[in-house]
Amino acid sequence: MPVNFIPGARLESICKNHDIANNFLMKVAGFTIIRNAVKCDYPIVEAITSVLPLCDEFIAAVGDSEDNTLDLIRSIRSDKIKIIETSWERKSDRAHTFAQQTDIAFQAVSADADWAFYIQADEALHEKYIPVVKEAMLRHLPNSAVEGLLFNYLHFYGSYDYVGESWRWYRREIRVVRNNKNIFSYGDAQGFRVKPNRKLNVKLIPAAIYHYGWVKPPAAMLVKCREWETYYNREHTVSEETEFDYSKVDALQLFDGEHPAPLKARIASINWTFNFDVTKKKYSAKEKIKRLISRMIGYRIGEYKNYKLMP
Repeated sequence: MPVNFIPGARLESICKNHDIANNFLMKVAGFTIIRNAVKCDYPIVEAITSVLPLCDEFIAAVGDSEDNTLDLIRSIRSDKIKIIETSWERKSDRAHTFAQQTDIAFQAVSADADWAFYIQADEALHEKYIPVVKEAMLRHLPNSAVEGLLFNYLHFYGSYDYVGESWRWYRREIRVVRNNKNIFSYGDAQGFRVKPNRKLNVKLIPAAIYHYGWVKPPAAMLVKCREWETYYNREHTVSEETEFDYSKVDALQLFDGEHPAPLKARIASINWTFNFDVTKKKYSAKEKIKRLISRMIGYRIGEYKNYKLMP
C-alpha cells in the first residue's frame, strides 16, 4: 500500500495546492541490476540499503552470476525486495545489455507506484538527502510534466578520500523517474529517455549520488575492467597488468565530507593505499580551452546532458 512519507506533518507545507496535498499518498519503488557482485566487488548491498528508506518496494534484477550474488541479495533483511532472476546477453551495440537489464527491472515496478528510484550497484545515497528527495517527490508529484529528478554526482576515485575533478566525469544524472512505462534506459544505462527517443523533462534537486565505481582494491578493479570489456566489445587493454594503476588520472580533489552510513564498514576495511597530489591538474588541451571559455561566459560548454532541465 502507498504510504504518506511525512507522518504527522501536513503536506501543504510542501505542495502549493493545499486541497490536493491533504489527500496525497505516494508510493515509491526502487530498482537496480546486478551480476557478479562478489567477483567484481560491487557494494550492491550498501547501494540498495541506502535507498530502501525511500521505497515501498525494491526490484533487484539479478543476472546469472559466476558467484553467490543471488544469495548476497537474498541476505538483505527487508520484505520490500523483490528479486527477478535474469540472463545477461552480450549485445552487438555498445553495452546495450546494461540498458536491457535496467528496463527489465523498471518494467517490473508495480503499476501503482508513482516514482521509481534507480540506483546502480556502485552508487549510494547519503541519508542526509532522504528528506530532500522525499520533499522533491511530493512537491512535483501533481505536475505530470516533471518526468524525473536530476541529481548531482560525486565520483570517488582511487580511495574514498578523493573525487574526480575534471570535466570528463558527468556532473549530473537522472536517478528518479516517474513510473511511466514509456520511459526506457538509454545508452549504457547511465540515464533515461521516453519513447520514441525524447529527453526527459527533469527538475534538479539539491541532492547528490555518491559513485564508488572507481574505488576498489586494485586487483578487484582490474577484474571489473576485464568484465566490462566483454560488454563494451573492447580489446583487452589491461590483460598484462596484475593490478589496476590508479595513478593514471588527470585531476582529483580531496573529499572533506562524510560517506553514507551503509558504506562505513566497507571503508573501515580498506586494505590499500592511494595518494595523489591534488595540486597537479593534467587537463587535456580541449578541457583547458573549455574551462577558459566557461569562466568568461559563466556556462559550462560542451557538457553532456541527456535531459531537458526545467526551470
